[in-house]
Amino acid sequence: MVERDHPALSVTEQCRLLSIPRSTFYHAPGGETAESLALMRRIDEQFLQTPFYGVRQMTWHLRAEGETVNPKRVRRLMRLMGLTPIYQKPNTSVPAKAHKVWPYLLRGRTI
Repeated sequence: MVERDHPALSVTEQCRLLSIPRSTFYHAPGGETAESLALMRRIDEQFLQTPFYGVRQMTWHLRAEGETVNPKRVRRLMRLMGLTPIYQKPNTSVPAKAHKVWPYLLRGRTI
């Protein structure tokens, strides 16, 4: 998109035309550290054994193994890896079988 060696337009003008900050053009993403990659590997191994562990339980498990982590970091790494725990979601849309359905008495009437 932005060419450094453009003959007519400078980098500043190209960024202005594209409506992006110049800092975005120069920014290079850092990536994950080796420590985070090792922690991600441990999270993945544990998640394969216990796919129902969410952020809190995974944090407790890692702390019990001697890892110093907080829930924010575990949440970020699990989100980055695309791990979501398996648990029963609330089934609120299905009515109870014994529940009586009451008629709407104001239908068709002007109030």
